[in-house]
Amino acid sequence: MICALGAAVCFGTASVLQAMAARAAEPGTGSGVDPALLLRAARQWRYMVGLGLDGAGFVLQIIALRHIPIYAVGAALAASLAVTAVVASRLLRVRLSRTEWGAVGVVCAGLLMLGLASGEEGSGEGSLALKLGLLGVAVLVLLVGAAAGRLPDGPRALVLGLASGTGFGVVEVAVRLIDSVSPSELTNPALYALLLGGGAAFLLLTSALQRGSVTAATAGMVLGETIGPAVVGVAWLGDRTREGLTWLAVAGFAVALAGALALARFGEPPEPDPSPA
Repeated sequence: MICALGAAVCFGTASVLQAMAARAAEPGTGSGVDPALLLRAARQWRYMVGLGLDGAGFVLQIIALRHIPIYAVGAALAASLAVTAVVASRLLRVRLSRTEWGAVGVVCAGLLMLGLASGEEGSGEGSLALKLGLLGVAVLVLLVGAAAGRLPDGPRALVLGLASGTGFGVVEVAVRLIDSVSPSELTNPALYALLLGGGAAFLLLTSALQRGSVTAATAGMVLGETIGPAVVGVAWLGDRTREGLTWLAVAGFAVALAGALALARFGEPPEPDPSPA
């Protein structure tokens, strides 16, 4: 759980830096899938620092997924929005209202409930059908992103955010379906689902941050990366709670998710100050 929370700190801090860099990048074709956007954003130092934090967060996320259920890790990652809110309030001087500070507290309370109720990760290895299905979802994420480029900015941001969250969710599940780092895993569809889903998720999220409501994109991402993987973990991989504490885990998951969604606006980079220097 400590590793999951460490990943949330990394991802939450990175989101502010990457949102600012994506907005500062030169506009491209407007497509939902614009690979050149990553290259343009990479010219911004903030984006590169954010990528470094994402890399550290990913390592911590893998460690967490190897020890606790997917639903606990997913809720902790959704709590990265609470980290983003606190970082924005300190570094970007974005003022949090009492309600938003309350939402930060709600997220922390939900995670505490989850930490108390979570059992060990399930022992299910996942069938070949599940691995192939996961790869199919990763391909679908990329196709949805390409189609979203034709949508108006409002729904475009939400669809891209939801698709990117689903891609990150594919990564969460795929980590559990990969047994080891060895040549034998080259025939494992989950490995390719991880690579395709993760790459598509980064690309779509960067596109969503560039145009439209980042608040909507962030909320969609949180929903996509938490609910689906949690269901897969419980239904197919054997994730369970401590004896008699299922109700506490469900309540904690819902509370943490609700608090995170209340803080979705903190994926938004600050508006430039129009006043003269």
